[in-house]
Amino acid sequence: MLSKHIRFLYNDMSKRLIHNSSILCKKKRMHPVLRTLKILKDDLKNLSPSFIETEMKALSAFPSHTDILVIGGGVIGTSVAYWIREKTGLKGPSVTVIEKDPTFSKSSAALSMGGLRQQFSLPENVQMSLFGVEFLRSLKDRFDSDADVCFTPNGYLTLVGEDGVQPLLDNHIIQKELGALNILLNKTELKQRFSWLNTDDIEMGCLGLAKEGWFDPWSLLNLLKKGATDLGTRFIHAELLDFVSHDTEFIISGEKEAEYTGINEAIVRMPNGEEKSIEFAICVLAAGNETNVIAKKANIGTGKGLLSIPIPLELRNRYVYNVVCEGESPRINMPMTFDQSGIYFRRNGLGGSYFVGMSPFVGEESQTNITEKEFFNEAISPILAERVPAFKSLKIHSSSSGCYEYNYFDQNGILGQHPYYGNIYFAAGFSGQGIQQAPALGRGIAELILDGKYQTIDLTRLGFDRLIVDKPMYELGTL
Repeated sequence: MLSKHIRFLYNDMSKRLIHNSSILCKKKRMHPVLRTLKILKDDLKNLSPSFIETEMKALSAFPSHTDILVIGGGVIGTSVAYWIREKTGLKGPSVTVIEKDPTFSKSSAALSMGGLRQQFSLPENVQMSLFGVEFLRSLKDRFDSDADVCFTPNGYLTLVGEDGVQPLLDNHIIQKELGALNILLNKTELKQRFSWLNTDDIEMGCLGLAKEGWFDPWSLLNLLKKGATDLGTRFIHAELLDFVSHDTEFIISGEKEAEYTGINEAIVRMPNGEEKSIEFAICVLAAGNETNVIAKKANIGTGKGLLSIPIPLELRNRYVYNVVCEGESPRINMPMTFDQSGIYFRRNGLGGSYFVGMSPFVGEESQTNITEKEFFNEAISPILAERVPAFKSLKIHSSSSGCYEYNYFDQNGILGQHPYYGNIYFAAGFSGQGIQQAPALGRGIAELILDGKYQTIDLTRLGFDRLIVDKPMYELGTL
């Protein structure tokens, strides 16, 4: 923490050093080395133990106000914080992130396989994932030479039957136009390339040749958090309890007055049970599957008019297994494979270990009493063994189950300003694909807040307005 604080001071000192050097140079002639030493001597006086202690206490103290408050310290919220500070630097607006579970034991990222693909039908999703690859490739330049998320560029393989061929063809055209490097393979070509695959009921597959694969979600989260913290973001372990509203009056069309309820204060509970308040100018709701619950504390979804429209999020179960193939394992060229049944799998290292995942379909969510092992044996194992014959001899090494945010309106993210509260922004509802789009999503929200509009990828169609006009943004022919 001390070295991090000194880095903050060093950055400020460097800027003052350049400024003051030019002033001294104009006032009197002095040897450049002596001039530099004099300026450093003056600035280093501020680095006394008492000064550092005072400044560190200020950094660790709970703030009474912040310019931008981010609710949710997962990968999306942390990305928002990182990009705001990356765009503005240390002297930009203050950013505070509230997270009630810094261990992320129930986070969607805990169940994510870290997949990255461009196999979407919506241009926005293709573009965001393409930027995700670019971001991963620039980690060492952005952070440090040790930055790594273990990106494995083995590609994605989407398998479809007869009914899925035309959507796959249509999507492939969009993906290629936007820069994705994917190819289409027929039944014969699939079998030739992947001898371990049963293609009896498969008509076509789409395979990513580059820019697709998987990475470690936890490493990405930690890098983004480190980057945001180094740039001055404050992360606080606390739970949001409520928002404080205030009523004002404003003129409509210069003819009549109407009442407006605004929100600029949040009440949070600290780990010790103490309640505190923090005022904000802007608030970003990026709390994953709890975003809908938090939004209701601001009367979003329970009020009148524009406030009557809820955030269409609900919890959906997801099961992930680490399995070991006791027989002959599929080859190392196994990509992240999405079967038409909804099952997805990929290799985990090189020793015959694999990750397998599946989310129950609508109507199966009521099976809350089923165990992870029972779900695997009943819903996954028979289909998996049929698709990959070598998987008939799988043994479960470990398993986990949990919930992720599911946008039941159109399964795509909800981004941007709320139409009633001009200072409330959303970054939620990504229905399982947020981890790969986090860099682009965070950058997009930062652009909206700081620039007033999207500067790179136009994500306007993913805004709240589509809920008002009832125009879903469906992904077609994708899993």
